[in-house]
Order: sequence, then C-alpha cells, then structure tokens
Amino acid sequence: RMNNSGWILVAVGLVVLVWGVFGFKTRETVIDIGPIHATKETEHNIPYGPVIGGLILLGGVAILVSGRR
Repeated sequence: RMNNSGWILVAVGLVVLVWGVFGFKTRETVIDIGPIHATKETEHNIPYGPVIGGLILLGGVAILVSGRR
C-alpha cells in the first residue's frame, strides 16, 4: 500500500528545489484622467531557498519510510 501524502511532499520538495522562486504580477493604474488611462505592471518574486525545498523533500521521505514499517 502506497502513502500518497509522502509522494506528494517528495514531488513538491523537488519542484521547490528546482524552481527556487515564486513569482506573480500586479497591475496598478498610474494615470486615469478622462479617456486617458495608463497602467503599470510590476513583477514580484518571492525566493524560498533550497533549505525549505530540502526540508519538504525530507519530510516526504520520512513519511514514506515510516509508512513501510
């Protein structure tokens, strides 16, 4: 019998280790005068280092190992 939560944590840990950064974009209005509109798009990157990815990966492995016992 397989432990799905362990495999999910292993997969998420690997993705975090490889990707390393979560990013998203926001758009805000800079000028809004009558028919004239101007917007500004800003990209935000949130780095979450390899330490967190490694911890998630190790947690998944620990769940898988404990599930075999």
